[in-house]
Amino acid sequence: MTRRYIPLNALRAFEAAARHLSFTKAAIELHVTHAAISQQVKSLEQQLNCALFIRVSRGVMLTTEGESLLPVLHETFDRVADTLDRFSAGHFREKIKVGVVGTFATGWLFPRLSAFQQRFPHIELQLSTHNNRVDTAAEGLDFAIRFGNGAWHGTEAQFICDAPLTPLCTPQLAAQLRQPSDVLKHRLLRSYRRDEWTQWLQAAGEVAPAPSQDIMVFDSSVIMLEAAQAGMGIALAPATMFNHLLLSERIVQPFATEISFGGYWLTQLQSRPTSTAMREFAQWIRSQPPEET
Repeated sequence: MTRRYIPLNALRAFEAAARHLSFTKAAIELHVTHAAISQQVKSLEQQLNCALFIRVSRGVMLTTEGESLLPVLHETFDRVADTLDRFSAGHFREKIKVGVVGTFATGWLFPRLSAFQQRFPHIELQLSTHNNRVDTAAEGLDFAIRFGNGAWHGTEAQFICDAPLTPLCTPQLAAQLRQPSDVLKHRLLRSYRRDEWTQWLQAAGEVAPAPSQDIMVFDSSVIMLEAAQAGMGIALAPATMFNHLLLSERIVQPFATEISFGGYWLTQLQSRPTSTAMREFAQWIRSQPPEET
């Protein structure tokens, strides 16, 4: 099959004119004359042996052939521009799109990002947060960091760290807690898992809360800890993700008992090829100590 070589200027002139439906606006965008755009488009039409525009009284319209060509060129030029933008200081910067559960982002990832960027200046991380419900394929993610047991259909999962749950509350509220059952005298804060407090109380050697127990439910541990700091109740959350609050003594851990419902995992679709940058990011994640020092 003989390849057809068409000058880039002709394709660029057509794409700009087709996008604006105006030779004049295309000329302004490309810093050339109206006549130059017209000549480039005419040359392209001759090489393709078809009309790409229909001249009308108020400007131009695309033919069927022009409508077919425009989205291909538009996407191609966007990809070229995006690739060129990824060159910085003589290096090609690779992008990685990572969706991360909010609790892990604030409690583990963000404090380490500066060190990651210093070690891997050629990698650009694009982060988005979620509440542990994420569609990796639909969102075009390279990785999704999520909480669970590591078993997700069609997904490869690499373990990062445990995240056992334990009561967390203000020092003022903690002063009222002498034994684990004392938590039942206060509002309990939890996630969507209904049996969290039941299991924690059993692990602490106490009875389960009554059905009428005052409980608030959250889909984010970060928001839950905001409520706990405001004195709204006792949160059952992963202490390791809130070391900054514990160190500041805005929040305390009144009891040592912890329960585990899973850990944090770095996941990717089995169908997604692993780039060099993705491999470096995964290795860096696995090399990190459980707690930031």
